[in-house]
Amino acid sequence: MDSRPTRLICALTSASLEDMRAGLAAAARDGADVAECRLDLLDRLPDREELEILLGDAPLETIATCRPVRQGGRYDGPEDRRLAVLADAADAGATWVDVESDVPPAQRPQARTILSHHDFAGCPADLDRIAADLEASPAEVNKIAFTAAGPEDALRALDVVRACRKPTIASAMGEPGFLSRVLARKVGAFGVFAALSRQSGSAAGQVSVQEIRQLYRWDAIGPRTQCFGVIGCPVGHSMSPAIHNAAFGAAGLDAVYVPLLIQPGAEAFDRFLDALLARPWLDWRGLSVTIPHKENALRYVGPARCDGLAAAIGAVNTVTFEPAGCGERSSLRGDNTDYAAAIDALCQTMSITRDDLAGRTVALLGAGGAARAILAALHRHGARTVVYNRTVERGRRLAREFGAQAVGLDELDRLQAQIIINCTPIGMHPNCDASPLESIPRTAGVVFDTIYNPIRTRLITQAEQAGCLTVSGLDMFVNQAVAQFVRWTARPAPRDTMRQVVLDRLGG
Repeated sequence: MDSRPTRLICALTSASLEDMRAGLAAAARDGADVAECRLDLLDRLPDREELEILLGDAPLETIATCRPVRQGGRYDGPEDRRLAVLADAADAGATWVDVESDVPPAQRPQARTILSHHDFAGCPADLDRIAADLEASPAEVNKIAFTAAGPEDALRALDVVRACRKPTIASAMGEPGFLSRVLARKVGAFGVFAALSRQSGSAAGQVSVQEIRQLYRWDAIGPRTQCFGVIGCPVGHSMSPAIHNAAFGAAGLDAVYVPLLIQPGAEAFDRFLDALLARPWLDWRGLSVTIPHKENALRYVGPARCDGLAAAIGAVNTVTFEPAGCGERSSLRGDNTDYAAAIDALCQTMSITRDDLAGRTVALLGAGGAARAILAALHRHGARTVVYNRTVERGRRLAREFGAQAVGLDELDRLQAQIIINCTPIGMHPNCDASPLESIPRTAGVVFDTIYNPIRTRLITQAEQAGCLTVSGLDMFVNQAVAQFVRWTARPAPRDTMRQVVLDRLGG
């Protein structure tokens, strides 16, 4: 294996030599270790003199790539011309040239070579054989890239790196494969590809050099780094990676937190959790779980290994991996931090205790996962709640479980309650001008909107204008993240840091 830390490789995709030359300087400035010059993406192939200008005194190590159409590139001209350009690039100063594995050995340039295989259809069934063929070649570096169907495919990519003796790049492309990029440094990969910006990436799933270095604390990742993540669909919008990675940094913990896109359904959820448990070397310690997998998490962990209210709610948003479990399901613990986060935010704003909620009237808008968690807590503390939901029968099923009433959203104009809690997505970014209520009823003294993006929803603005106390979804969001941090680490959470991350990202 290569003894150097995993290289951060910036893929340059400019159409002009001038812009690509500028990209080399930008990549070095942003902290990349290597720049890949995608010659096939230029408006024309450069000649020898132009390659010397581009590569001769580059500010960082370089990879010259001229990818043919057959392997996902743009070059569709004569093969001998393409290979000649790569040979010229090596002579002009490129540190490595990237050559596809289907090029016959006799035709490959005499240079330091990265031998690469690409599969855009999915994870190859014969992935191990492909890796073995690359290992047997005289190339200096193996490279395998394939499209991931789920994050379990990203784990297959990490397996390849761990199994190879030669320096290896293994990338699971696409959003589901993102963890193969961040955790490449943990397993000692030769390199991982990033971009100057998300818009300029050369493959699906690439983030910018600055993002992977700053948000994911790239330089702090190593073999002993503990792993955490958030499961959801969608998950790209989640602020949890920013919050928890900042918290790990503030607390001085060797840990990283990644987004995990898992398609809806128990099968996809189970497949990934099974894959995690089968790899105790990952040192995976915790998961946040969001829509649509909270019920799947409860079922997978098992009610007996979940806190009592989580089982009553029927949903888990926090999974903890006990290190003594050696990869068994029995090592998992499930919690629901949503209910305490919401009730505490409400009670703090009202300057009351949880028990003081007894007898107070509450209008709960929505019947989804967040509504269920809050209703369970309201019921436990004696509040009298009416559920308002677009699908009345769904609202009634939820209400019956917790001794509440339920009506349709069309009855909101007759709402009479002291506390209003919005658990619908109405008013969430980008539909920021929407509100579930045309006006705030006179009976209401407190309005709680569980939406945190934007921080000040239209409903919150309406409530302020009506003279009500208001509770922002920001408070609930930070509270539940703090509870997760404490559950996973048994340490006090850097609450101020976590809250500021959300404010900064929302421009609040």
